[in-house]
Amino acid sequence: MRSLRALADNHSHLHIMAVSHSTAAETSRWLEGVGGAGPVNVIVDHERTLYASWGLGSSGWWHVLNPGSLWSVYTLGKSKGIWNRPTETGNRWVTGGQWAVDGQGRVKWGGASEKAGEEVDWETAVRSVE
Repeated sequence: MRSLRALADNHSHLHIMAVSHSTAAETSRWLEGVGGAGPVNVIVDHERTLYASWGLGSSGWWHVLNPGSLWSVYTLGKSKGIWNRPTETGNRWVTGGQWAVDGQGRVKWGGASEKAGEEVDWETAVRSVE
């Protein structure tokens, strides 16, 4: 969320969205804990229908617990202070993804995350739609 807030601040001409797979109340508590949404539009998708429509579902243990994923999660924590937060009804086994969609609704960049803890090159996403 920090990265998305910074992206939205630096590219105010773009519409930046995030999708939560927790309930609205849990999403609000999580957002409060991470500094808020700022200019990012947050959509609650507790039933994960939006996730499914983009091809995202439950991941396997290798996606979350392989050494590379665990190292990425640790590195994010140590270098940027980004640590896993408690979940209530959210699910750590949901595969994440990120996309850039142009003004005509065409997907120009992105896909499902290859591993948990993956850092996203948001500037490449921005260049794909500008």
